[in-house]
Amino acid sequence: MSARSGSPPAHARPGQSSDEDDRTRRLLRWVFAQKNIDEIRGSPEKVLALIDKFSENERMMTVGQAKGKEVLDLIDEVKPGTMIELGCFVGYSAILFGEACRRNGGQRYLSLELNPEWAAVANMLVELAGLRSFVTILVGRSDVTLDRLYQTGDVKKVELMFIDHYKPAYLTDLKLCEHHGMIQEGSVLAADNVLYPGNPPYLEYVRSTVEQKREAAKQGPVKGYTTEGMRDRAVNSFMPEGDVPFLETVGNPNLVYESGLRQPEGHRDAIEVTRCVGVQEA
Repeated sequence: MSARSGSPPAHARPGQSSDEDDRTRRLLRWVFAQKNIDEIRGSPEKVLALIDKFSENERMMTVGQAKGKEVLDLIDEVKPGTMIELGCFVGYSAILFGEACRRNGGQRYLSLELNPEWAAVANMLVELAGLRSFVTILVGRSDVTLDRLYQTGDVKKVELMFIDHYKPAYLTDLKLCEHHGMIQEGSVLAADNVLYPGNPPYLEYVRSTVEQKREAAKQGPVKGYTTEGMRDRAVNSFMPEGDVPFLETVGNPNLVYESGLRQPEGHRDAIEVTRCVGVQEA
């Protein structure tokens, strides 16, 4: 693995304001304007219900209850001590999954978010839900943060990770975790938006055989994000134009995955659930 020369790109999205920024501010004002706000405090269910109600009229980039149920089932099964998510937005998934982890005896929920404004909104909603001592939101690039979590010894193994951030970074961040040995037998990944807007490079990788991954790894580290088959909006959102992964790695092609879709009935999108079931030595 090698690092790009110079400093990491700025921790910011493209300069233009977005509809999402405006919606997050409207959501926060609306939630805290509720007349029964004192009854809402400390209740993850009531905070989530408010975000769902707001989403009826405002398009929000949240996982929602239908797909969220697929990840809740994984939490009940895996019972992670530490769960990681890539992409926090307003904290919907952090509240939904953080409460489930806490209920299953977990110790912490780490949420990585690039946008500091969204992280600030999420922190306020997480605190309102009574989860501030359990959920930690880490602001910055996902690849840099994952690398730091490993290098400091804070996270040595991915038990369960929810992936819902910059779509081209799904694969590069997975390979970074593989390189560090954070993906081990028993690790489970749950990736959102794999059908809509879609993530063909990620799906191809987690569904490939060890032999196919070894052959691809002969080409060396990927010099940028792989975006084939992705919608322009997914490629051009969130990261500065011309951005590249800060760390280069081929991952660990010897890891054996079992991977498949969990698609709620009548839903156009799905969660790709990937399990590491072993290592195939050369």
